[in-house]
Amino acid sequence: MAHASGSTKTVLIGDDTAFVRERFTAALHEAGHQAVPVASLAELVAALETRPIDLILLDLGLPPARGTSVVRAIRSRDDGRTPIVVFSGTITDARQVRDLAEMGITAYVNEYSAPQKILASLAPHLFPDNFNRRSSPRVQVALAISYRIGHSIASTVTTNVGKGGVGLRATSPQPVGTLMTLRFRLPSSPREIDADARVCWTDRNLGMGLQFERIAPADQTAIDDFVEAHFFNRRR
Repeated sequence: MAHASGSTKTVLIGDDTAFVRERFTAALHEAGHQAVPVASLAELVAALETRPIDLILLDLGLPPARGTSVVRAIRSRDDGRTPIVVFSGTITDARQVRDLAEMGITAYVNEYSAPQKILASLAPHLFPDNFNRRSSPRVQVALAISYRIGHSIASTVTTNVGKGGVGLRATSPQPVGTLMTLRFRLPSSPREIDADARVCWTDRNLGMGLQFERIAPADQTAIDDFVEAHFFNRRR
């Protein structure tokens, strides 16, 4: 089935929990997107075969399948190119993360995200051409951060932190391509991280996303450790 096009996206939400389906459906509809909520693998496959889909949000426990077998069932029926974002709470162990990565799936979203954070977490997957697509999870966390553009300094908070960059809240996002210097501190860390980063996407409702261009090896290691520890601790 061909994918939909344009700024309005069609998102297939496969989760057997009504609460999750309803919250993500409401957030997508509010932003002008189309949501197709389904509660079983059979419904998901039927939806794939009857309409263009831009993105699949997937519960790995979607009945009657379990684990990565859900993904295999989808891949046996779609064209293999429909992006899949996995609900992170349905991951049961690190092996599943490795298996999914081998299948080309490295994106996760917290199914219990606050409504105002849902779109920010999905935006890189709805508009991948405007976002950095580094293959690592992103941790949703609000950290105080300052940024400098030339001689101008401003401060805000992060929406997420990943190994390759950060998302920032911003009422007046900077243009794509803008280079800025960041300074922030990870939770429980005594030292500040300095990095040069470039704006890779902007949205007046969501803020902006930045990709690291220069960062000290020790700081990169600290971010990597933070992302991995935070991500896997949520699974326990």
